Amino acid sequence: MREIYIPPKTISELLERYKNGERYFVGCDFDDRIYDFRNLNLVEINLSKSFIVGDFRGANLSKADLSNSNLKTCDFRQTNLADANFEKSALCATYFGEAVFENTNFEGAFYHSHELKKGETPDW
Repeated sequence: MREIYIPPKTISELLERYKNGERYFVGCDFDDRIYDFRNLNLVEINLSKSFIVGDFRGANLSKADLSNSNLKTCDFRQTNLADANFEKSALCATYFGEAVFENTNFEGAFYHSHELKKGETPDW
């Protein structure tokens, strides 16, 4: 019998499940306040198709999948985004200053009437 996937309801639940080896958190809904992800190690986390308002400053999101997500107003300054995927995500009012971009995919991501092209990274 296959288990039915239920996204975490709280950040503490997400972190506990991550600590226990889970990486698949598709469809999370963390947008009712600013959630604190600062300085967390979330390598290979899959938060695709999620709605998130969060502060990720100093976090390690290398190899993370944030594709098809609504990430408006998130703060990714000084975040490791190497090999991360933001394809087709909404990035309005996000911050990326001093973020690490190495093979980071923003193709089709949307920012205030601008769709990022292949190989293009945010410069804000």
